[in-house]
Amino acid sequence: MRVAVGGIVHETNTFSPMETTLGNFAERWLLRRDDIVATFRGTNTPIGGFLEGAARHGIELVPTLFAEADPGRPAPAAVFDALVAELGDRIRLAGRLDGVVLDLHGAMVAEGNLDCETSILRAVRAAVGADVPIVAQLDLHANVSHDMVAAADLLVGREAYPEDDMAARGNECIDTLVRIVCEELVPKAALHQLSFVWGANQVTAHEPMRSAIAALHELERRPEVVCAWISTGFPFSDSPAMGSSVTVVTDNDTALAQELADELGAWIEARRDAWFAPRRTTADLLPGALTEGRFPVIFADWMDNTGLGAPGDSTAMLRTFLDAKLQDACLLYMVDPESVARCHAAGVGAVVRLEVGGKSAPEQGSPVPLEAEVVAVSDGRFRYAGTIYAGLEGSLGRSAHIRFGGVHVILVSVREQPLDTALACSLGLDPRAMRVIGVKSCVHFRAGFESWAGAIHVVHEPCVNNPLARPLSYQHLSRPVYPVFDGSNRPAAY
Repeated sequence: MRVAVGGIVHETNTFSPMETTLGNFAERWLLRRDDIVATFRGTNTPIGGFLEGAARHGIELVPTLFAEADPGRPAPAAVFDALVAELGDRIRLAGRLDGVVLDLHGAMVAEGNLDCETSILRAVRAAVGADVPIVAQLDLHANVSHDMVAAADLLVGREAYPEDDMAARGNECIDTLVRIVCEELVPKAALHQLSFVWGANQVTAHEPMRSAIAALHELERRPEVVCAWISTGFPFSDSPAMGSSVTVVTDNDTALAQELADELGAWIEARRDAWFAPRRTTADLLPGALTEGRFPVIFADWMDNTGLGAPGDSTAMLRTFLDAKLQDACLLYMVDPESVARCHAAGVGAVVRLEVGGKSAPEQGSPVPLEAEVVAVSDGRFRYAGTIYAGLEGSLGRSAHIRFGGVHVILVSVREQPLDTALACSLGLDPRAMRVIGVKSCVHFRAGFESWAGAIHVVHEPCVNNPLARPLSYQHLSRPVYPVFDGSNRPAAY
């Protein structure tokens, strides 16, 4: 078998001030042909899973184009259209193919295009014709549309959050593609769109989400079911499909797929209130956490998470740490290229005057003036040590480790949430030695931190993603989606 592999990935925050240019794709991943294989072989990524599955089945994978940018606002139409055209051309020029596997996100929006994944899938279909099966892996936070489901032979969604099952789902894509080609499997998918978009209670190893995944797995054990998945949705993408959903795929039985999707959807709808948690700040929770004494205690800022398209330079948590005069505390990461540059210029051991954070938008808070010691500087290159992206090299651009009193801060130049401790350790900071840790992340950090944390608190600090700091005005939803819209379709704070 010859199977083409590629993808275009972006989690688009239509409210974000952070741009998404072709340069942003190149800054993360803009790979062609053999560079795709060299980058992802042996890694816990979707393409790493494709490569592993292909090797097991003796499949020749034909790499084409893979492009991914960090979450941000919609890409310009010219950038998106050029990437789609190149992907289609490279697949078309690959010669005879038995299938295509794609890494997509499911919540990508570009200027003038509110359903990018459908456009990508249709372009690939035009390149290969009607008879070559197309299988794509989607993120847990996809906003799944009916057109998206119809445009692929099979969509496979992730089932874990933190999303450390990327390679496993990539293997599943290959296994199912082999069944389609060699065993005459005829996937028929049905989508059930839920009436809400999931809140912060999404950790699949914990209740209440653990029960939802258990119900999903019980459904998947039915012999007629090829696969099924729950998409929690991405709330910061103003698009018609925005919201949570259930997708079920059967072997050539669309009616049964719809029946089962509706059944699981009704089970989830009946428990809707369980998927949401109270909104609290670090200042609200810090005194109680210090009294409780379950160290290290981690405060996870869901709103200024760069994985949601936030700038990553909100200063509220840092101010709370400083006001409390904490000792053995650290913050991961503050995106601030200007302060990083000053640290590199001053050198290790210097005490440098900085205005930390708060430079991207007023909602992020004002910069924090500090006379901080430069503990370490680096080019920001490291290798992921946790389960997410295991084996992959990363870079957050020029970085620095600063200390003010008992508070340590890792400053970076490139936006990414802390998935594990590798970058901090490369700068001489071991978070395991801290008593209080702040991370700009919601869930993914758990893959590298939860096993040794004493306590974890999810907090919501002021930033561009927080509707308490800036109302988010949705214009394109196709249905009421709680809590973004109430039953009368009037805007409400998410």
